[in-house]
Amino acid sequence: MQDNMHPKYVDTTITCACGNVIHTRSTKENIRVEICSKCHPFFTGKQKLVDTSGRVDMFKKRYGLQDKK
Repeated sequence: MQDNMHPKYVDTTITCACGNVIHTRSTKENIRVEICSKCHPFFTGKQKLVDTSGRVDMFKKRYGLQDKK
């Protein structure tokens, strides 16, 4: 096997925008992410719709859908 072929593998901290901190090992140090398993809708069970220029409302109007209450 060749020497100096693989990158350094160091201890790192992954910080999410929600404040969650994960300590692990990686080739990069101090990684910042916008979303993690603590705040992602798939893992929390809460659905968040990001509506850009009324597309969700336009879809609901076109197909006659109503919000569940």
